Amino acid sequence: MSALESEAGTLATSVTERLRAEILGGTLAPGKKLKVGLVSERYATGASPVREALNRLVADGLVIQYDQRGFSVAPVSLDDLRELVKTRCWLEKIALEQSIANRDADWEECLVLSFHRLSRTPRSSAAESYRTNPEWEKRHREFHAALLAKCGSKHLIRYCDELRDRADRYRQLAAVRIYPRRHEADEHKKIFDAAIEGRTSDAVDMLMGHYSTTAAIIEEHAGQIFATQGQSVSGK
Repeated sequence: MSALESEAGTLATSVTERLRAEILGGTLAPGKKLKVGLVSERYATGASPVREALNRLVADGLVIQYDQRGFSVAPVSLDDLRELVKTRCWLEKIALEQSIANRDADWEECLVLSFHRLSRTPRSSAAESYRTNPEWEKRHREFHAALLAKCGSKHLIRYCDELRDRADRYRQLAAVRIYPRRHEADEHKKIFDAAIEGRTSDAVDMLMGHYSTTAAIIEEHAGQIFATQGQSVSGK
């Protein structure tokens, strides 16, 4: 690989991760058009890395391509949400059961540490209203990953990670509307206690309930949430 090709690949990776973060965080709303020129201006980079990044995110299901040229953030819908939650529960049930069955001292230490860090991190970066806290998002992801880490299948973990990415978009859309009414810290504590104590059935039930609660909140506010779809990357 030439130095030029390597640099192009690095730029495309950087743009991919920045786009992914803005899509998952809700900054780029579902249905928003992603015009290559505007995205290039947004990230101060060339069109080629942007096209490569958009194509990568198409493969991940976070962006859709239309008319062989245009791109937009993948839309959200209740049908997609219901299927996503159902599939996620199927896979994570197996992963969590196997992870607890294969538990060892390293897994317990990692789970304890990830839960401690999550519980010490504010949910919102603002005191009076919800504002995404990147540190909490990082700790939240680490906690859920730690729960499944000992399942014994890298493929299963990868599938769970992909579904978590897609679910995060819905979770962010819900968070804006229900913060601070939902007590996520309490839900995480109950999941943690059951997992660390080896109460597999309780841990699975609580994790599935955790995801179902998010889905119920989104269904309750579906009209507001889905009304945000369809703008361009510039907001016009």
